[in-house]
Amino acid sequence: MMHPGNRNRRVLRRQRTVGPIRAIFVAALLAAVPALDASAASAASYPISFAPQPINTNPVLPANEAEQVSAHVYVIKGFPNVGIIVGQKATLVVDTGMGPRNGAVVAREARRLAGRDQRLYLTTTHFHPEHASGQGGFPSDTIVIRNQVQQAELEADGSRMLGFFASSSALMKSLLAGVTPGKADILFDRAVELDLGGVHARLLYFGAAHTRGDEVTFVPEDSVLLPGDVVQNEVSPNLTCATCSPRQWIAVLDQVAQLHPQIIIPDHGGFGGEALIAQERAFLVDLQTRASALKAQGVPVAQAGRQIEAEFMQKYHGWQTLQNLPGSVQRVYADHP
Repeated sequence: MMHPGNRNRRVLRRQRTVGPIRAIFVAALLAAVPALDASAASAASYPISFAPQPINTNPVLPANEAEQVSAHVYVIKGFPNVGIIVGQKATLVVDTGMGPRNGAVVAREARRLAGRDQRLYLTTTHFHPEHASGQGGFPSDTIVIRNQVQQAELEADGSRMLGFFASSSALMKSLLAGVTPGKADILFDRAVELDLGGVHARLLYFGAAHTRGDEVTFVPEDSVLLPGDVVQNEVSPNLTCATCSPRQWIAVLDQVAQLHPQIIIPDHGGFGGEALIAQERAFLVDLQTRASALKAQGVPVAQAGRQIEAEFMQKYHGWQTLQNLPGSVQRVYADHP
């Protein structure tokens, strides 16, 4: 039986127990989501805002500024919002920040919150640089866990994406200097559960949405969801892979909705509650319906993109990143031949 500290890359099979890591069927996991207990109810006692917030675009994460959002979950607000889940025996960090310098900031904060003797796990919500390129800043004994699809996407497209981000500014170039796509110590298929001691973290892969390998993390005892870019707060969904589509994203959201999280911590922008899932789904359904109708009318895709962007600027006034809508319309056209 593999010990989770083994640095060789392995694949967890469903139903196999590996130390405090347990691979499980997604259906069984969703059926077993507990009702809110005292720990989850206590989440309301932490002073967090559910209002939409501007996306923080500063790629340098703040040190020693993690905010507690529930009994076991802390967040470093920045680009992106980084989650730290602290148990009695181990700690899980969700996302790394941009490059090793930010990764080291996150790792130090995790150690400060949890103590140096705890086992440290790291997972990433998807392969984009602000989420995964800081892996090199973590201690060498950190156990890195990802779903198989995300790791494959990181290895296939990570270098190109690193170059794209590095070309955007001198600061970004400095943060990403010498970075190469990281490896995972443990890969999983659809779902895996970490027993951190008094709290669990469920790492879930439901399919392609923002990227092909999007991963969400659910903390059942606190009813907290860290969804990456899959669920956001009044931020236009951005389809970044050639095969992603609103149809697929909606299917992912339908599975996420079964978790019924009390608190949602998106990677970018403001926090929210369970209603964010329905809000995101409604936007994507509206986008898909409108783009499909224009395609049926014979409207060229470029014209449809401009038209829907103008319409949604009015209909979803106040939402961020609506400029990505023409690209999303292209995905609808490609998904419905």
